[in-house]
Formats: sequence, structure tokens, C-alpha cells
Amino acid sequence: MMSDSLLRQELPILYDDLARDIAAAAPVCDLSGRCCRFREYGHTLFISRSEAEFLLEEGLPEGATIDEAGCPFQIGGLCTARERRPLGCRIYFCDPKFAGQGEALSERYLARLKQLHDATRTPWDYRPLHHFLRESQVGDG
Repeated sequence: MMSDSLLRQELPILYDDLARDIAAAAPVCDLSGRCCRFREYGHTLFISRSEAEFLLEEGLPEGATIDEAGCPFQIGGLCTARERRPLGCRIYFCDPKFAGQGEALSERYLARLKQLHDATRTPWDYRPLHHFLRESQVGDG
């Protein structure tokens, strides 16, 4: 359960604001799925605990594999958690024309997320996705 109901209410608003900023920047997604294949493309998805709790509200897909290699929500090349995906997923684009803009948006929206944590007195916990996923599995087991 999300640590604070106000934080849970505000997270989708923050995501909607980010969606408008990304739409204005108009990066191109070529639907390659590289964003979800972490090890293969040399990146790590960091998320906050509040984002992890929101992402996991509906649980993991059946038969999901939890490791550093990729996202367990990518099934058949598609994101099964599109509406709940964290900031890093929303900001990552392979479009070279978006380089620099994505990093600036990331900094701005992470700062807003941290401010929400401060305002709700929710501890800041920011780690790789697979850490939160493993914790959720231990909690279920």
C-alpha cells in the first residue's frame, strides 16, 4: 500500500504534466522495445518506492521474470503497465533528437517527486526497479 494517500493522488497528476511536456518535445518512439531490455542496451531503470508501489498495485504479469536484464511488464514487445509506468519509462526515448531534453525533464520531474515526498513526509527511496520487484516477491512469499 502506498505510504501516503496524498502522494498516491498526486503521482498520476505529475505523470500527466510530464506527458504534456513530452508531447511538446515530440520525441519519436520507434517501438523497438530497447527501453525495456535493460542489460542488452546498457541501462538501468531507477524508480522511487512510491512509483514501485503504484506500478505493483495490480501485481506482476503471470510468469514474470525478475532480474536486471529487462522489465517483467514487457510482454510480446508491449508494456502491460503503460498507465502505471514510472518516470524513467515515460522519459526514456531512443530518439537522438530528444537527447538532453529527456535528461532535463528527468531532473525536473524527479525534483517534483521528491518535493511530494517531502510534503507528505514520505521517506525517499530510489533504487533499480528489480530491487523493488524482488522485495514485493519476498512479501508475497
